[in-house]
Amino acid sequence: MARGLLVAGFDFAAAHADEFHDWYDFEHLPERKAVPGFGTCERWIGDENGQYSIATYDLDSVGVLDSEAYRAIAYSNLSPWSKRVTAMCERLIRFEGVLLSEGESCAPENAGGLLINAMSVAPEAEQEFNAWYDEEHIPALAAVPGTLTARRFRAAQGRVSTHQYVALYHLETPDVVRGDAWRQAVETPWTMEMRPYFRDRLRILVQAYQRAG
Repeated sequence: MARGLLVAGFDFAAAHADEFHDWYDFEHLPERKAVPGFGTCERWIGDENGQYSIATYDLDSVGVLDSEAYRAIAYSNLSPWSKRVTAMCERLIRFEGVLLSEGESCAPENAGGLLINAMSVAPEAEQEFNAWYDEEHIPALAAVPGTLTARRFRAAQGRVSTHQYVALYHLETPDVVRGDAWRQAVETPWTMEMRPYFRDRLRILVQAYQRAG
């Protein structure tokens, strides 16, 4: 059961695309898959901007990121290749969070798309924000045909994340979010009421990464 989440996102427009993908496929992702406590590890590419790269990692708990095995390959122990490639990229998101939503806790297999909604929220609206997400927003989007899972996470206390909250929607295809059913689920009076309280919102629609050749 996945109770934690790590999300890392880059704009790699200034990097060498072939090297970026080689680094991710042959070093970075395999290193993390080998760490005890890491579950499903997935790569995604921007649906509208093909130079956006997102990686999502299900964790047994966010404490996995403090383990000796993870520290050996991360933080100050990043490999020379990691330091070289990431220095050429712009970071979009780094999120280390704990699961908030009920129901399915793990990423589904064979999703064709993923929608990431990351944001912080004005302090005075945080209680209602969480009620809106739990009582209306997540259930409504989970019920849209083509949505495989709808999960939300809060940044773990004491950790460095770019956003307070992240919602992940695994989809059959990215086109799910362009349909009428999705739009109707999103455009509710309560949603419109909450939007002015969003801060630093990042919405990225991505498709499952497929290695060329």
